[in-house]
Amino acid sequence: MRRSIESAEYTSEAYNSLCDRLGVVQSMGRVGSALDNAAAESFNSLIKVEYIHRHHFATRTEARLKIATWITDFYNPRRRHSGAAGLPPIEFERTISEARENHHQKDQAA
Repeated sequence: MRRSIESAEYTSEAYNSLCDRLGVVQSMGRVGSALDNAAAESFNSLIKVEYIHRHHFATRTEARLKIATWITDFYNPRRRHSGAAGLPPIEFERTISEARENHHQKDQAA
């Protein structure tokens, strides 16, 4: 049985063309690429080393709340990421949004 992310529909020419037309940047690499999960695996490793293994949580609810807080307050907005050209996610997302808007405006002008 194949996982849905490996389905042919996500690698089809029609799907890729639609993503290009809408300015969507696909995070999936080529079929069978071992690098597809690299960013997620890197994040999971980092959060375990830098946060989870350094704290004790009394309950699952407390763990979920504190981990979510760590992600939104420290990791996500301020931390520089090598996968984002060394920019914090907020700056990287702004850059991507501006590029998509420029791409969209060029398409409408054509």
